[in-house]
Amino acid sequence: TWHLKKIPQIVRERTFSLDSPKFEAKPKLELNSVCGIECQRKLPVPSLSDLKNLLSYETVFENGTRTLTEVNVLGAALDPAGNTTTRRPSRKKRQIYGTDSRFSIYDKRFMTNFPFNTAVKISTGCSGILVSPKHVLTAAHCLHDGKDYVKGSKRLRVGLMKTKSRGNGRKRKGTSDGMPSFQWTRVKSTHIPKGWFKGVSGDIALDYDYAVLELKRPHKRKYMELGISPTIKMMPGSMIHFSGFDNDRSGQLVYRFCSISDESNDLFYQYCDAEPGSTGSGIYLRLKEPNKKKWKRKIIAVYSGHQWVDINGEQQDYNVAVRITPLKYAQICFWIHGNDENCTRG
Repeated sequence: TWHLKKIPQIVRERTFSLDSPKFEAKPKLELNSVCGIECQRKLPVPSLSDLKNLLSYETVFENGTRTLTEVNVLGAALDPAGNTTTRRPSRKKRQIYGTDSRFSIYDKRFMTNFPFNTAVKISTGCSGILVSPKHVLTAAHCLHDGKDYVKGSKRLRVGLMKTKSRGNGRKRKGTSDGMPSFQWTRVKSTHIPKGWFKGVSGDIALDYDYAVLELKRPHKRKYMELGISPTIKMMPGSMIHFSGFDNDRSGQLVYRFCSISDESNDLFYQYCDAEPGSTGSGIYLRLKEPNKKKWKRKIIAVYSGHQWVDINGEQQDYNVAVRITPLKYAQICFWIHGNDENCTRG
């Protein structure tokens, strides 16, 4: 069951104008030297002043102007247990683990309907997910390398799936034509938490690898609601699901589901088969609504990608996702609505 939680408040304090970014960073689809499972266990709990700094955010507008918004955080429960993880045996893995368990969605009846049609393509080469009539959630590193915005993010566009049609404008009959084309929409503004920037967050940058894009024009599709990420033991079979546009299956929407192997307060470690291109996909669960018989899918994490880390002195790899905690729910919800009144319960 989805459990409602009281959400902390993110309150805008002041906004400053900044110099326009250079937009010179190279996009990276694989991140190295990230604080991994053991490193996460040793991290101190952020203080309230740390949180205010980490959750302040930059906004870049389509004309290249940039602002920094400082925030206050009200009602945050600081976890005295620290950034703990569940201890499970570490495993040596690769991006595709043994048999490739990904599914390419070819049938347009599925592709153009919920939940698959909430997946979008980002023009920098990543994926994302629709979270409101005008907003897309994706990974921060699809737009910013921690020091500067990536090339191509200055004229950022989002591709919404549509099935190809014949020259006369009519859609093709049959269900074997599974190659989606995209209706591209310009991005009006981008929000990235300051916690993603190197020099602010140090080793914990990956905890803040998420961003929200505001589209120039609203789409008319069903979108996926945000949810607060439960712990592994509260998930049916510990299973998560996500769809994205993996580079090795060009032009195809790729769906996968798998179980989570390990978790920290801010991250999920899992072995879902995924290739670059699916980074930024929204990870979702299907749980029951409280006191109702209805099932509902909600986004509980953002897929950050394939990571190499040192574990017991050895290089090991896993796929990692950034959990939507109550604080991140409050921030993303605030970005979508522009106020915290709609974001009191998650």
